[in-house]
Amino acid sequence: MSAASTSPLLQVEDLHVSVGDREILRGVDLIIAEGETHVLLGPNGGGKTTLLNTIVGLPGYRVTGGRILFKGTDLAGLEIDERARLGIGVAFQRPPAVRGIKLKQLIEVAGGDDFSESDMADLVGELSLEKMIDRDVNMGFSGGEMKRSEMAQLLAQAPDLTLFDEPESGVDLDNIAVVGGAMKRLLKAERVGKGTRSGLIVTHTGHILEYVNADIGHVLYGGKLACKGNPLDLIGEIGKHGYDKCVECAVCQR
Repeated sequence: MSAASTSPLLQVEDLHVSVGDREILRGVDLIIAEGETHVLLGPNGGGKTTLLNTIVGLPGYRVTGGRILFKGTDLAGLEIDERARLGIGVAFQRPPAVRGIKLKQLIEVAGGDDFSESDMADLVGELSLEKMIDRDVNMGFSGGEMKRSEMAQLLAQAPDLTLFDEPESGVDLDNIAVVGGAMKRLLKAERVGKGTRSGLIVTHTGHILEYVNADIGHVLYGGKLACKGNPLDLIGEIGKHGYDKCVECAVCQR
C-alpha cells in the first residue's frame, strides 16, 4: 500500500441500490483510503457496474438505503459534474461516442486552465493519439482507441479517485499494455501536499493487474461484498473454484 494517509477518501456505508423494481446492491460497505487501489470482482450481473455508476451519479440508479461519502461529503443529491469537480473520475466499459466534439477539445476541458500545449503533446505521444486527436470523440474508434481516448481524458483531469470498469474489455494485448501503463501513471502520480491517487478497478480477467499494483481485492456476490483479500490470490481461487466456492475459501477475509 502507498505511504499516503490512511484517512478515508471514499466511504460506502450499508448501500442499497435498485434499478427499476430490482434491488441490485443489498448493503455494500467499502472504504478506500487515500493512495489505495482496490479491485472489485464478481459474477456477471452481480452489481459491480451498478456500484461504480452509483458512485459517479448516473441516472437510473436509485439509492434506497445507506450513503456514499467522498472526502467527508455526502454525495446524495450531487450531479455528475459536481462529483467530478470533487475529484471523482470514471473509465466506462463502453465509452460513449460524442458527435461534434473533437477529442482534443474534450481533453482540454478535462485538463482545465493549467493544461498546456506541452501537456497535450505528451498525452498524444504517450497514448498514440495522433490519428484520433482531431476526430469526434469515439466516433468510429476501435475498442483500444476508445480506451486510450478515455485514459487521455483522465490523465488530463487527474481525479483523486478513478473508477475503472473493465479497462481490458474489448482491448488487444498491445492496447492493454498502453492502457495499463497510463493507469499506473495516473494512480502513482502524487497530488500537491498529499499522497498518491486512489482507484477502484472492476476486472474479470485480472490481466490489467500485470501493469497496476492493487492493494485489496473484493468479491461482490449476492449484492454484498462477500469477502476481501489479496487481489491475485482471489483471482486464482476464482479461476479454480468459481465464485460460489471462492467466498468460502481460506484466502478470503471477512
